[in-house]
Amino acid sequence: MLLKIFSSPRRVWLLIALACVGLLGFGLYLQHVVGLEPCPMCIVQRYVMVLIALVALVGAAFGSRLAAWITGGGLLVLSLGGAYVAARQSWLQWYPPEVVSCGRDFYGMIETFPLKRAIPMIFKGGGDCTQVDWTFLGGSIANWSFVCFVAIALAVAMVGVSTRFKQA
Repeated sequence: MLLKIFSSPRRVWLLIALACVGLLGFGLYLQHVVGLEPCPMCIVQRYVMVLIALVALVGAAFGSRLAAWITGGGLLVLSLGGAYVAARQSWLQWYPPEVVSCGRDFYGMIETFPLKRAIPMIFKGGGDCTQVDWTFLGGSIANWSFVCFVAIALAVAMVGVSTRFKQA
């Protein structure tokens, strides 16, 4: 039964894209409503999540077997890269270094640098990568981000296994 769910790559790609949009929306909620400042590693994870959503949407638009394999490969590489960054951030949270240099705050950048230099810095984030500001069931945002990236990688692998068995 589980293999049957993953037998339609296009459906799985669409679900992955929707999940990414939901996760990005929750991240924006935490930033703009709750007031949590994203750190540079959080920003990188957001970019990876956006890329995963875009690749999944493009893959869902095409129905060929080749497109499914290319999409699956791209999603696997991106999700493993995102998992690596999230794992690294989790490690930094569990074992914080003596000196933290993860970025500057937004207002400090605006006061110190001209606007044309400050705008690109905004996308680098400004929070502390080692600080845990929010938890759910004992896991930080980085921990849950790691879980989500690994779940995406596992879903992609299940699609590959399912389509492989369907061929045989």
